[in-house]
Amino acid sequence: MHQAARADTETQPQLRGFRTLGMITLTLVGLVSGIITAISPCVLPVLPAILTSSVQDGATSKRRPVAVVAGLVTSFAFFTLLGGLLLSTLGLPDALLRWTGIIVLAIVGLGLAIPPLGELLQRPFERIRPVKMDRDGNGFVMGMALGLVFVPCAGPILASITVLAATNGFSWGLVALTLAFSVGIAIPLLAFGLAGQAMGSRISFVRERLEAIRIGSGVILVLTAVVIATNVAEPLQRWVPGVLASAQESIENNESVREELDDLTGREDQTAAVGAMTFDECEAAGGDVLRNCGPARDLPGIQEWLNTDDGQALDLENLDGPVLIDFWTYSCINCQRTFPYITAWDDKYRDEGLTIIGVHSPEFAFEKDVSNVTDAAERYGIEYPIAIDNDFETWREWDQRFWPAHYLVDQSGTVVQVHYGEGAYEDTELLIQELLDTDTEDTVDADAGNHTSGRTHETYVGYGRLEYAENGDQLVEDEPVTFTYDGTPGEDMFAYHGEWTLTDEYGLTGDDASLTLNYYAADVHLVMAGEGTVTVTSENTGEVTEVTVDGTADRYDLVLGEPTDDVITIEFSPGIEVYAFTFG
Repeated sequence: MHQAARADTETQPQLRGFRTLGMITLTLVGLVSGIITAISPCVLPVLPAILTSSVQDGATSKRRPVAVVAGLVTSFAFFTLLGGLLLSTLGLPDALLRWTGIIVLAIVGLGLAIPPLGELLQRPFERIRPVKMDRDGNGFVMGMALGLVFVPCAGPILASITVLAATNGFSWGLVALTLAFSVGIAIPLLAFGLAGQAMGSRISFVRERLEAIRIGSGVILVLTAVVIATNVAEPLQRWVPGVLASAQESIENNESVREELDDLTGREDQTAAVGAMTFDECEAAGGDVLRNCGPARDLPGIQEWLNTDDGQALDLENLDGPVLIDFWTYSCINCQRTFPYITAWDDKYRDEGLTIIGVHSPEFAFEKDVSNVTDAAERYGIEYPIAIDNDFETWREWDQRFWPAHYLVDQSGTVVQVHYGEGAYEDTELLIQELLDTDTEDTVDADAGNHTSGRTHETYVGYGRLEYAENGDQLVEDEPVTFTYDGTPGEDMFAYHGEWTLTDEYGLTGDDASLTLNYYAADVHLVMAGEGTVTVTSENTGEVTEVTVDGTADRYDLVLGEPTDDVITIEFSPGIEVYAFTFG
């Protein structure tokens, strides 16, 4: 008895040491994750304000970029941790903080752009020090406003912070992780601000025209507020270079970090049903075959349903066909890049029995506003049922970690595929077809959504998953390159022509950009984003079709008809993002 007690006593310091080491590891990961976030396109809406921060008071202030970034990370960290709690305690609207930040940015911008108005706005603060409406005080206020509207890319680190804060899982470990993430964000942003300050102090053009530049900076702030309020920067934000996405995945989603996050969030080790794998084991094993990942969980705590008859709740047990449970949140850039694929599956397979349920678990307080979710669903063409999970009860029921994630459930109620993050689109669609026992005849029933047997496979245009380009050996990653190709691509292959900038996710069209595609299918679809015109010419029939690309990433129909072998030439106007071909 005494020996056991002694052994237990000796073990306690060792356990504390492991926990301390784990927390240090997690804090370092949070720091690096914040750095990656701050150099990704997710920061684009606030970047102009950071870059011009040093000259917004009419003089190149060396301390001002520090004040702006300090204000941003202070408000971001504080309101990420306590914003939701404060709003709910005071009974205030969930979108209040975001709109407060937008309004403050607009007011500060107008004060800079219109000097008499700026003087008027400054008067109430003249006797208040040090927070006065000029120089560093003004910069800190502006930074705090930016922190309220800053929406970084979601990953396991930020998801853990958000969910713990929203569910009152407050701990010193959560505070340390939040501060580390915020400091990581601050490092690149401060470098951007100081770079802008250094350029402004050395360029005579800037020194000689400070008043005009001050006014221009004010206009930039007002435009920043408009851009954030209207979400017009979303298409650019969705472009994340492959190297950044891969770095975030390798850093945040490795096994040791997962274990530390599970410990911090209180997520218990999953217990697999008899003969089944855990969700994590299923995800790690890959989603190319149907697996036994255990029984589907319930959907508890749903506050409201969208896109159902009279807002009626859905019960998984009452659904006859397979179900795809997709966890998302509308401002998550990673989630937005999955919408074209998920909405396409809903279009093709709903009549055959597939039910897609989007569980909306909010990343930020303003995403709890159901009207915002409704607007986003309309913006992205989401017509499948949406479950509003503002209290994260369904999130916790499914042992969720981050956005996006989906779970494919078969007709017996067994989860047969688990996938975290983006990708695996072709694997998922093939499994959906297998569950639906989709007809594989060489004809297409347009009403039933059946597919052509032996059709050309899903084909990606970006270099990250590039397999079927005849002249892919000419590509240069992330830089413009002019492709040349003579002849006709082989079966199920394509070729680039003209100027393209190939990224991990998509190809960006330049001058005279076109693709030649040799395919067999009834329907040809292409996922694209941006604005411009696409002209499709059939070699078989000579028919010419024009498609207008307008807005966020979506699936566009290039060819609709009967199964056929054909070669088509697709010409693009500059500035269109071209992601992937799918076939019917």
